Amino acid sequence: MTTLDTSNLTEQDYLTRAVTLSEALPYMQRYAGETVVVKYGGHAMGDPELAKLFAKDIVLLKQVGINPVVVHGGGPQIGKMLSRLAVESEFVDGLRVTDQATVDVVEMVLSGSINKEIVGNINAAGGFAVGLSGKDGHLIEARKLHRTKKDPDSNIEKVLDLGFVGEPAVITPHILDSFLESDIIPVIAPIGAGPNGETYNINADTAAGAIAAAIDAKRLLMLTDIAGVLDKNGKLIQEMNATEARAMIEDGTISGGMIPKIETCLEAVESTLENPGVNAAVILDGRVPHAVLLEIFTEHGAGTMIRKVQ
Repeated sequence: MTTLDTSNLTEQDYLTRAVTLSEALPYMQRYAGETVVVKYGGHAMGDPELAKLFAKDIVLLKQVGINPVVVHGGGPQIGKMLSRLAVESEFVDGLRVTDQATVDVVEMVLSGSINKEIVGNINAAGGFAVGLSGKDGHLIEARKLHRTKKDPDSNIEKVLDLGFVGEPAVITPHILDSFLESDIIPVIAPIGAGPNGETYNINADTAAGAIAAAIDAKRLLMLTDIAGVLDKNGKLIQEMNATEARAMIEDGTISGGMIPKIETCLEAVESTLENPGVNAAVILDGRVPHAVLLEIFTEHGAGTMIRKVQ
């Protein structure tokens, strides 16, 4: 564990730090004992320095009594490994078509190298992290993802076969319950098992949202490579409710790759009789150092919050 060099700090520097800690107290009290699911990916995971800062932030959350659960992606790393092994893959509507050879590599990268790197960073920062995939303890029971695409010429919808691309069918959080009662931080790779034991690659955003809803998390934090949701003038929208979010999708304010992220947030915050849902979901800019701490411990936050309709 590294030791901070404080030799050049002035008395004012120390005072500033003390004030910052004092101002964070109400937020620590607000989140004490609560669970926060963090979807980790994008630039925040690809930059070594940001990765180390992220690990320290996750350890800090646990240290002050918050229960962080990390769910990670790894698209770029999967692509590099597929290229290195000369395994060809293609994308359809932004989703990787995953045959048997590809899903073997996906599981190796997500559950292996990436997962253990994140676990190692958290442990090096003083935490106690354990790596899992959705296949451990029946955490994510998956089903094949079915998508259709309309032919622009004939207007006929065609069923897309994406291979071993799945979506959560059932989340069984018992294994997480035992971790949340300890000092262990779970780090989850978005791999699920199908009804016949087959392996499915699941979008990390989707997996994080489903897990957050299943464990009644206080917050779902989605680290991305953008500032958050922008209005039609390019200004950051700091907060909206589910009804407003759907209206923005309808009028085109929210478009492109942001739509599935917002839909994941909406599914997480929506309540049912069986599941009260997540209190709020936040789209965060993972390129900003300490984005997670800014969101949790300051009034300003660091992205766009989507709340359920009260």
